[in-house]
Amino acid sequence: MIKKALKTLLIILFWLCVWQGLSMIVGLELLLPSPIRTLKRLFELAGTLSFYGIILRSLARILIGTAAAVALGVALAILTARFKLLHDFVSPLMTVIKAIPVASFIVLLLLWMGRDILPSIISALIVLPIVWTSVETGILQTDKSLLEMARVYKMSPWGKVRHIYVPATLPYFVSALNSSLGLAWKAGIAAEVLALPAIAIGKQIYESKLYIETVDLFAWTLTVILISLVIEKLIVFAIRKATSSKMILEVAHDKA
Repeated sequence: MIKKALKTLLIILFWLCVWQGLSMIVGLELLLPSPIRTLKRLFELAGTLSFYGIILRSLARILIGTAAAVALGVALAILTARFKLLHDFVSPLMTVIKAIPVASFIVLLLLWMGRDILPSIISALIVLPIVWTSVETGILQTDKSLLEMARVYKMSPWGKVRHIYVPATLPYFVSALNSSLGLAWKAGIAAEVLALPAIAIGKQIYESKLYIETVDLFAWTLTVILISLVIEKLIVFAIRKATSSKMILEVAHDKA
């Protein structure tokens, strides 16, 4: 654990040194501020209450869209895995959603809906096809011999879901979250940059660019990166923890 942390720290330091070297070569803060100057500005922003208010508003918008997409994706996956005809209807729609550029979605949807809800919708559109594809694959890849055994022993539908389908599908689900959460966060911020909600990280990035405040632009971009990493780690950790706790409880229940 310590060795892994040290390795990660050394890699981060290496890239910070590269950044610092490039900044010194350019020699113009307006084009490429140094990591020290960027971090200093980030700490200055972090010392204000408005900084946290902006982050929370952006987080709320994007996480609401993501949560809705996860719920819809899982529900659709269950139905399309069960009904082939429904899969044939849903699959082209998901292909179109994945194929359309995020910028096109943002511009189109901006014509039809409010600025505040747009980041939620964009985040949902990024997450939905990934979750649907992964969960449906997990369901369809469930070990047929286990299902046959469940049929022979007349296991209840709920028992099959809990003991066979959930364990088989969970790795696919966790992988989908790993793949989609960071993308949803970045797409949501991109939507904010174009939609410009009143209180949003995207608006801060846009205004930094507009007023050529390059240090602020880098500081807010670094904030986006750090939050993306934290979100992914926290949610995946929570899922693994919940799954582990559930398995422990089930083992204890079976022994009792």
